[in-house]
Amino acid sequence: MKLSLSGKTALVTGSTAGIGLAAAVGLAREGAHVILNGRTEERVKRAREQVLESIPGAQVSGVAADFSSAKGAAAVTSAFPQVDVLVNNVGIFEPKPFEQIPDEDWLRFFETNVMSGVRLSRFYFPKMKAQGWGRIVFVSSESAVQIPSEMIHYGMTKTAQVAVARGLAELTTGTGVTVNTVLPGPTSSEGVEQFVAELGRTQGVDAKQAERDFFTHARPTSILKRFILPEEVANLIVYVCSPHASATNGASLRVDGGVVRAIL
Repeated sequence: MKLSLSGKTALVTGSTAGIGLAAAVGLAREGAHVILNGRTEERVKRAREQVLESIPGAQVSGVAADFSSAKGAAAVTSAFPQVDVLVNNVGIFEPKPFEQIPDEDWLRFFETNVMSGVRLSRFYFPKMKAQGWGRIVFVSSESAVQIPSEMIHYGMTKTAQVAVARGLAELTTGTGVTVNTVLPGPTSSEGVEQFVAELGRTQGVDAKQAERDFFTHARPTSILKRFILPEEVANLIVYVCSPHASATNGASLRVDGGVVRAIL
């Protein structure tokens, strides 16, 4: 299926690795002008080279911005005041016992994971409505539905993203704009690979055994029984960003490897 994204400009936050980079590659493959984002110019430059290596001749721009404060969103919107597609992917996570999570961590997670998308959507959403077409996708997590006890502050932010996206979708009535949330399951991203490697070192086992142990004990409901590849999540993101997904709006779309047992 050709997804008809030629001529569209797509901003993907947190796109120098993992799901964000895979989504950027997928959007570029479908003809979109992709705007990459990372915390440093070096990471953005490296990601741009990776996209061009995969898609020679692709239209790829980039902007370095740290979304831990409002300055990050301001830097992005100043550099790129008009986009057709916004993928709010940037996010942080960190396992930590509940009683050891200080106020500063709760606020830091909310600032990066939730307010980044709120600020960018607040800027681009009216422009999308004015032009009569647009796509906003929040990359949440299955942790929005099954709050992980080992990082409750992270789960809180993922649930908040679903709420923001659904509320925004209610404001798109009669327009060509859609707002959806994608909920990946445990994915083989840069941070997760480091987490599993550390888990393996702690337990005295190799990474493969650590992965098997993770799905035996931490995510026993997984049907896939392995970490999802970033490209497997990106495939859904790219489709939702396309004109073909015009009837998908206000939805929370799971690509979680079957971790969530609920039917709805």
